[in-house]
Amino acid sequence: MENVHLVPGEEEDDLYTGYNDYNPTFDSEDLQNDVGFQQAVRTSHGRRPPMTAKYPGTAIGGRPIGTAYGSRIPVGTAMGRPMTGAVQDGAARPMTAVRAAGYSSSIARGSVFDPLGQSKGPAPPLERQNEDTPEEKIKILEKKVNDLIEESCLAHARGDLQLSLEKAKEAGRKERALVRQREQTGTSDHINLDLTYSVLFNLANQYANNDMYTEALNTYQVIVKNKMFNNAGRLKVNMANIYFKQKNYTKAIKFYRMALDQISNAHNAMRIKIMQNIGVVFIHMGQYSDAITSFEYIMGESPNIKTGFNLILCYYAIGDRERMKKAFQKLICVPLGIDDEDKYIPANDDPHANMVIEAIKNDKLHQMERERKALAEKYIMTSAKLIAPAIESSFAAGFDWCVDMVKGSQYVELANDLEINKAITYLRQRDFKQAVETLKMFEKKDSRVKSAAATNLSFLYFLEKDYEQADRYAELAMSADRYNPAALINKGNTVFVKEDYEKAAEFYKEALRNDSSCTEALYNLGLTYKRLGRLEEALDCFLKLHAILRNSAQVMYQLANLYEMLEDPHQAIEWLMQLTSVTPTDAQVLAKLGDLYDNEGDKSQAFQYYYESYRYFPSNISVIEWLGAYYIDTQFCEKAIQYFDRATLIQPTQVKWQLMVASCYRRSGNYQKALETYKDIHRKFPENVECLRFLVRLCTDMGLKEVQDYATKLKKVEKMKEIREQRVRSGRESSARGRREGSAGSDSGQSNHGTSAKGERISIKLKTLPGSNEPYEASTHQEIDASYADPLGPQMQRPKTAAKKRTEEDEFADEELGDDLLPE
Repeated sequence: MENVHLVPGEEEDDLYTGYNDYNPTFDSEDLQNDVGFQQAVRTSHGRRPPMTAKYPGTAIGGRPIGTAYGSRIPVGTAMGRPMTGAVQDGAARPMTAVRAAGYSSSIARGSVFDPLGQSKGPAPPLERQNEDTPEEKIKILEKKVNDLIEESCLAHARGDLQLSLEKAKEAGRKERALVRQREQTGTSDHINLDLTYSVLFNLANQYANNDMYTEALNTYQVIVKNKMFNNAGRLKVNMANIYFKQKNYTKAIKFYRMALDQISNAHNAMRIKIMQNIGVVFIHMGQYSDAITSFEYIMGESPNIKTGFNLILCYYAIGDRERMKKAFQKLICVPLGIDDEDKYIPANDDPHANMVIEAIKNDKLHQMERERKALAEKYIMTSAKLIAPAIESSFAAGFDWCVDMVKGSQYVELANDLEINKAITYLRQRDFKQAVETLKMFEKKDSRVKSAAATNLSFLYFLEKDYEQADRYAELAMSADRYNPAALINKGNTVFVKEDYEKAAEFYKEALRNDSSCTEALYNLGLTYKRLGRLEEALDCFLKLHAILRNSAQVMYQLANLYEMLEDPHQAIEWLMQLTSVTPTDAQVLAKLGDLYDNEGDKSQAFQYYYESYRYFPSNISVIEWLGAYYIDTQFCEKAIQYFDRATLIQPTQVKWQLMVASCYRRSGNYQKALETYKDIHRKFPENVECLRFLVRLCTDMGLKEVQDYATKLKKVEKMKEIREQRVRSGRESSARGRREGSAGSDSGQSNHGTSAKGERISIKLKTLPGSNEPYEASTHQEIDASYADPLGPQMQRPKTAAKKRTEEDEFADEELGDDLLPE
């Protein structure tokens, strides 16, 4: 009884006092933790049968009452009615309203008080369902089919199209087995049509996703022909889509119209989409009049941006100027259904309202609104650029009309962009004067437009090599918008051409700080570091750029060139190999690979790449020279002749190629052909000492009479050569004395140094030919090999194709300024 608490006396006279009080004595759920109750249950007192009366009478009728007379007799009531708790005829009196406490009206005599049913033991285990019954097997199979459909959909969501198709096929097999099982058990009336529809629809959809169009159409046909499926006719839209992908436009139109007939007017949005598809199919078929009919109906019922743009395209295709104008006016009046941007600007100092605005500023809804607006602006700009040259006598007048229309619409901010595009159109027509005049009109506009116009003006003047004007407009663009990366790049370019590389690097870095994805700034920064000799930093720039532009040929070539400058030929070869996968027909890249392999001593690989370079561009003298020398080294002089013949065609005034042809004939043993070739060379170059020397030798060996004539000519030419050399030598000595006496000796010395270096390079090139005192067999293979120089050179900034060779500065300007114009 320790849990029994008495109700305290009432302090106030409240009629409802005590109704909400809870006496824990009546808490049967906490009996397990009641120490007194558990002790009573465990003792014999708890197992004692209840006290009941044996005779009718009062509650103590079973006990004799002593009186003053000493007699002990039971005292009954006046009416003889059973009293409370008494028994009559051996049965306990019914006790109402206490069944919840464990009492029962049919409790037997001697039963134990057990309200919790502990004496009965644990509840018997649940009976297991019998899975062998047909109904239970059908339920299990249905669950498997549903699970397979779900797995197929999830696999498609992950992009695993093959697995999704396999799961859809397995679900179809299980569903057919389910139908057969129902037919065998005689419960075919209970076939789940919804499950069958889901299986077939998912299977057809997965067939279409895997480009198995025939199987998808067959499956859709099964669904459409089954009259038991409600609204199955809508799937003809899917069938029409498949026919459209197969370019079977006639059937696509047919099925779109069949689907349109089966969709009621209540589903107007669906009907509009189907009609839009019909119009697109008519455009592909070239039936613009039919497409116009569909699009005009849509623009009258439920106008949208895409349909308005397609309608303009159709009018442009048939050349209808007036209807193009009307369609453009309808396009700019299409409601977008989005809120103004002012909604997201805090209007007061209410912190709660500002927090709400901050929360919704970049939410999914606002992002969707921005995307919709950007798409609408793109269609309007494209439409204006398309119809401007067609709606008026000149494209300038057409642009002006479009600008006037846009200024009176909800897209008023696009008017300036259209003016910029007008200038760009002038650029495409190479009317630079009109482009400059158009852009100069924006010098007094707002900062954004002024910056864009000044950027383009700087670009134009840079292309014209008017670097002063380019620098001035770059400064103007930067002052209007300091965070414009294109303006900073143009400013860096003007500094770069002045060879102030450190300052140029600072502008490129600032452009990258404003826009980390600006690839032009990163590329130009790498070139700047390369000019400064900071090769590691340049390499870091181009590696970052390669991570952004994976298939950029210029970036790969720069990386290969940097590794070559860092004396890591293996990495250079690796990057050039990647470059050949992007531009496999670039002859300069192939020649460079051949040169690197040649330096590594791998002649076979070098020959392979040089030969491929020659095949794509057979006019590279360096490649031709290397291939000819290679065949001479490998004792295939006959094959070397064709390459030196090619060099003779390219440089007919260079005598060395014709001498090499004659030398190849002589080495191969064809002395008669060699003699004829030398005679032909002598007719073209009568003062060539080497040719005369070879003629004297050949005529002597062959016993010809002309040997005396050639010997006489040789002596005259050698004497003339000596006189000429003496004059040159005396002239050099006198000029050297003048330089020593003059005040500008240092400058002249540098100039002489350059001349001597050039003469040294020429002498190296001519080592393939014998000297005046050497026999005609003295041209060794090693000397021929030494005459082949690097075809690209260390100053090459990026690969150049065979069709178009440009200077390094031109390439730099093109690459860094290519995207400075406004996006169209």
